[in-house]
Amino acid sequence: MTARTLILMRHGKSGYPPGVTDHERPLAERGRREAELAGEWMARDGLAVDAVLCSTATRTRETLQRTEIDAASTIFLDEIYGGTPDDIFEALRVHAPDDATTVLVVGHEPGMPETALELDPLCYIERFPTSAYAVLDVSLPWDRIGLAPDPEASLRAMRIPR
Repeated sequence: MTARTLILMRHGKSGYPPGVTDHERPLAERGRREAELAGEWMARDGLAVDAVLCSTATRTRETLQRTEIDAASTIFLDEIYGGTPDDIFEALRVHAPDDATTVLVVGHEPGMPETALELDPLCYIERFPTSAYAVLDVSLPWDRIGLAPDPEASLRAMRIPR
């Protein structure tokens, strides 16, 4: 079976400009710096991302842009904004290319940490702050993720760019 890697990333620290809806909130300066650092760390760790599934929120789009990840496939999905683990799994089953070995999901809290815990109930993630990302080794094809009764992944690393 092909080894697969799933990276679950929370968006960078956002600003709270008056009159801007939650969905349209931009990154704060700190969020921009930390997203850039996250991208540098992913590159340093050899995480070559094949596909990205990203929330449609402004702050997730900006986070992805700041990482400078150049994936063959990038899809922006409304269902990741406010998404539950089941929503994230469905997005992966439908949109992750079969031949992708590493997929990055850029989303929100609580969706990202809850999805990691669903995949690996033994993983302990004390906090999942902005710009943080979890790297999981996945044991099933993307079109089967979230459907197995047993744990489907193991947490390889948790990174908090600061």
